[in-house]
Amino acid sequence: IVGLNQAVLSSLLRDTKFFSSGLALESPHLSLPCRSSGTELSSPSAVSRSGRMTGCRVIALLLLSFLPGAAPGGLLPALVPRSILQLGRARFSAQPVLELTTRCDDTCARREAALAPQDFQEHLSYETLYANGTRTLTTVELSPRGGGMEKRRQRWRRRRKRQIYGTDGRFSISGPHFLLDFPFSATVKISTGCTGVLVSERHVLTAAHCIHDGKDYVKGARKIKVGFLTPLQGAGNGTGPGGLAMCWARVRRTQVPKGWIRSPNSVSMDYDYALLELRRPHQRPYMKLAVAPAAEEMAGKRIHFSGFDSDRPGELVYRFCGVEDETAHLIYQHCDARPGASGSGVYGKVWDPVRHKWERKVVGVFSGHQWLEVAGEQHDYNVAVRLTAPKFAQICYWIKGDYKSCQNE
Repeated sequence: IVGLNQAVLSSLLRDTKFFSSGLALESPHLSLPCRSSGTELSSPSAVSRSGRMTGCRVIALLLLSFLPGAAPGGLLPALVPRSILQLGRARFSAQPVLELTTRCDDTCARREAALAPQDFQEHLSYETLYANGTRTLTTVELSPRGGGMEKRRQRWRRRRKRQIYGTDGRFSISGPHFLLDFPFSATVKISTGCTGVLVSERHVLTAAHCIHDGKDYVKGARKIKVGFLTPLQGAGNGTGPGGLAMCWARVRRTQVPKGWIRSPNSVSMDYDYALLELRRPHQRPYMKLAVAPAAEEMAGKRIHFSGFDSDRPGELVYRFCGVEDETAHLIYQHCDARPGASGSGVYGKVWDPVRHKWERKVVGVFSGHQWLEVAGEQHDYNVAVRLTAPKFAQICYWIKGDYKSCQNE
């Protein structure tokens, strides 16, 4: 079978589930209970020796050939700090933005394709805000090592402006059993009114516009906190859903890419992400990050995210939908969302070629809504920022503090 992923095939052929009682494949797309004459299919050579395969197994193997293999080879780009500049204290004069809406034309949608390496280095330099209000700017050097960004074809469809598309497809998660269970337990509330996702023992990924408007930090960022849904007994102040309370944790520092910190007139969703470091570890399971694959390589071409939408106060809201389109930096979709969901960790089920299973991994950050004018036609989408290889390397460096530790991620 041409193009068959041999690693996946070998693992599946060794699986003890391939007995005469049937063939069960652990894939969200594939369930083929097959009955055979009683021999276990244990290796590719066994097939050639027997000279025959059941029709159902042939179909199964053909379908397996479409499973994604390992990610393209090559290391992540090396993101190395070059200099650190002390900045003045933050003014915290900006108004909080719960709903980011941008406009983009055909030229804007493809502007990143022409960027030179030094431009990417400029965008990936970053600002750090500390709890006492001091700031630093860190410039970086980006050395490509096999990680890059793809040029993706866009197929714009005409749409009216809306954030709820057709029937509202959101689900309110209720009951402590579900709210405190992974992956919902990894969703946290940002005190400025947005959502975030736990991505390490003490780090939260969210949208940059939740703390910075492109020119200055928002007023609430001065004493920004992260809220965890916690059982009422022993919880902090504030009420939450399902007999839970919101327990707030203080933030030690925040980091925002310079690609976001520009004039408000040129704010781009491409770099609408930020990382918050907590003062203390949170002791909860967290979501793993991944370089965003093409939509076709995620289970069902679907993305998922949970957030604290403002039209459902006190509730955690989950949704999923298919990816409509994508560029090197953005994921265009019609997942229903309202203000407050900004900063949610957008995850997909990505195939792990080592563990031979689908795993939930954060591949983006929900940003907001974008109007597009392409070839004279108006389009609108809800938008998430894609975690490209350079962005992944940057966030990993923020978390680990050593780019070498990120090469095996």
